[in-house]
Amino acid sequence: MRTLWAPWRMEYILNPKPDACILCLSEHGEDDAQRLVLYRGRKAFVIMNKFPYTNGHLMVAPLRHVADLTELDQEEGAEIFWLLQESTRILRHSCRPEGVNIGLNMGEAAGAGIREHLHVHLVPRWNGDASFMTPICQIRVIPEHLAATRASLLPHFAALPLCPLPV
Repeated sequence: MRTLWAPWRMEYILNPKPDACILCLSEHGEDDAQRLVLYRGRKAFVIMNKFPYTNGHLMVAPLRHVADLTELDQEEGAEIFWLLQESTRILRHSCRPEGVNIGLNMGEAAGAGIREHLHVHLVPRWNGDASFMTPICQIRVIPEHLAATRASLLPHFAALPLCPLPV
């Protein structure tokens, strides 16, 4: 039997599981640090993925609970795209990836893990980042703790203004 030591998973195992949408934020942000929220705009926000594919795996989502791209209004769509651009700039500066996967899965058949709340993934990538662990052992190695990644990214997001587009 193989053993993978992951003591940070105990927090997830022992804590109560949400009975509401995990991407719907509290009104005043009192739990933003715990939820790994990096930025709140007028219509959208940036949050870290608690179960990342790589370090710096972010998600951009509308504040409003919508499941489909066609349900977004113009301002939401504009702010989401602006946040994708800004998040990419921040990841390039902070994490220095050699590429970034940006993806949106809409609906169960498309592979959406959270079908009820639209979100776009940004996954920083480095040449050889999967190493042998992923294809051989079916394991992803995340070399930095989420709290450390959040601490390095947060000042960059804190410096962002509100979306300059007319909303």
